[in-house]
Amino acid sequence: MDKNIRIDEIVTRLNAASDAYYGGQEEQMTNYEWDALFDELTALEKATGYVRPDSPTQVTSHSGNEMDGEGEKEAHEYPALSLAKTKKVEELQDWAGERDIWLSWKLDGSTLVATYDGGALTRVLTRGNGTVGTNITYMASAIRGIPAKISDKGHLVVRGEATISYADFEAINDTLEDADDRYANPRNLAAGTLALDKTNLDKVKERNVTFTPFTLVHTDEVIRSWGTRMDYLDQMGFTTVERERTSAKDLPDAIARWTKKVDSGEMGIPVDGLVITYDDTDYAATGSVTGHHATRAGLAYKWADVSADTVLDHIEWSCAASTITPVAVFDPVQLEGTTVTRASLCNISELERLGIGKDRKTELRIIKANKIIPKCIAVVRAEGSYEVPTACPVCGAATEVRISPVSGVKTLRCTDPNCPAKHLKRFVRFASKGGLDIDGLSVQTLHEFVNRGYLRDFADLYHLDAHADEIVKLEGFGEKSCANLLAAIEKSRKVDPIHLIFALCIPNIGADAGKKLIAALGTKGFLSRIESGEGFEDVDGIGVERSNALLNWFADDENKNLFDLLLAELTLEDVAPKQEADGTCKGLSFVITGDVHLFKNRSAFKAYVEQQGGAVTGSVSGKTTYLVSNDGESNSSKTKKAKELGVPILSEEVFVSQFGSPEAVGSSEKEQISML
Repeated sequence: MDKNIRIDEIVTRLNAASDAYYGGQEEQMTNYEWDALFDELTALEKATGYVRPDSPTQVTSHSGNEMDGEGEKEAHEYPALSLAKTKKVEELQDWAGERDIWLSWKLDGSTLVATYDGGALTRVLTRGNGTVGTNITYMASAIRGIPAKISDKGHLVVRGEATISYADFEAINDTLEDADDRYANPRNLAAGTLALDKTNLDKVKERNVTFTPFTLVHTDEVIRSWGTRMDYLDQMGFTTVERERTSAKDLPDAIARWTKKVDSGEMGIPVDGLVITYDDTDYAATGSVTGHHATRAGLAYKWADVSADTVLDHIEWSCAASTITPVAVFDPVQLEGTTVTRASLCNISELERLGIGKDRKTELRIIKANKIIPKCIAVVRAEGSYEVPTACPVCGAATEVRISPVSGVKTLRCTDPNCPAKHLKRFVRFASKGGLDIDGLSVQTLHEFVNRGYLRDFADLYHLDAHADEIVKLEGFGEKSCANLLAAIEKSRKVDPIHLIFALCIPNIGADAGKKLIAALGTKGFLSRIESGEGFEDVDGIGVERSNALLNWFADDENKNLFDLLLAELTLEDVAPKQEADGTCKGLSFVITGDVHLFKNRSAFKAYVEQQGGAVTGSVSGKTTYLVSNDGESNSSKTKKAKELGVPILSEEVFVSQFGSPEAVGSSEKEQISML
């Protein structure tokens, strides 16, 4: 093939894959495949001199279709260029020369740039194409690690990576009902999350997006050491990237130690390599810009993917939410220091792309993507044809193949709306801290138990001991882990009614509603109304909609049977109705917004108000007595609403002067507040 034609072909494929990757769409190729094509493209461009302007070697990221939230496009004050990459330690050593360098993680997320002026956060931009990004300042409060205020009162610009941990990624993906909503990897999920609008900030918070600075781009302070600049960011309240000072001579040993951390599985967040940086920032700034790289800004080290060939044993079909996912189970292979026996095959489209078979003669090539996630990258030899199951492996109902109208991806679905696997989110909520707080019941464990048929309803959790002999043999378990889990389940048998109400997953009924119901009625009063079918609209803060949600849920025979089976397993605490508090906030309604500093946190603030006879709601209305905000000039929707309705706005200091603080209450009450 003509080399120029091959270059055109590779550029088109890589750009399409990047658009999908950065746009939160179905992943078109693995990092392993992308790197191989990128290396081939680089060699061809060098040999021919033919370099297209849209080549991935010439742009920061092919992100013309970058997912957009509500923010406007804005130019970066300092271009967010990417780093040149190598897989050879020797090239890192040559780059370092005789200078002091720092080694740090190359985090695998979405780059953000945060700007501060006068100690206050003024702007947060996505990287975009390196020159122009999207303003997502409205999202800053929902992202961990971006302080609203810092002690530096000058102009400060910090660049970092927004990541989502592997645990959160798996938990979120396993509970998404629609396959089109599922994400290929944590970086893909982070990008999709940062594209959400203002109405979805709660979802951003739930996903635990975390900002980790990897460089201080600008400060008015004169600091010429990169390491000292990072220490300075730590002093400002940031949690910066892990780093180690080293030299070219010591670099191989340092890289080996850091790589071992990834191989051992101790990295909870995604990383796709390492970065070396000059400590002398004046020297680093003298570099030129070649293509889309600043030559002295840093050099990235990417691990060479290690592959292993193995023999397919069988394809297992695993059901989570509404999607049934194929998983390759194969003869054990050693990869990156661990034994690997399974790898997700994602969907039917991926089976077709790989051309996988089903017999023991089928040979697979496996890698660990980013040294973490097992991935089948190729079928070396296929024998036979895989079979798509016609019955759901969990409930036995008929399956159907669906083709996404968005991506064209084929997925297998269970047709039974009551399949236990479709209600994985319910089991997760039931076992959560807000529910019955069963330690050791992760999303992954619940998923495994549901697929094995151990769990069909909540009461089945209290009979898992019948499967103990099988559980101890599962991956990640053993005698001790199984015993600890069963002990945690036994401990959860004693439960207060508020946590139980939350755990039942009744639509529109959360912890706040549970508190109001039990405070007004107590345990016996609540159960009595359930039996009689009497409404709850007379309970302050419940209203007709929530009352109907409760009545409709318990009127359903399946739900009522589930509840009765559960009560037979539990010891429900007998909580008496709460006597109306006669405190400083009696009869008043508050909305608390923004950061607090006199109270430990907003939960402690809310607890104090409630103990003083007041109420705290989430939105401003005509019934709101006061909005508490330490920034009365804020442009937030709550502040604007309060001003429109004439609701007085109090600072935290004014609130304390009028209504007191935890120091003014009794010791037992004070202890409860401090625990929040």
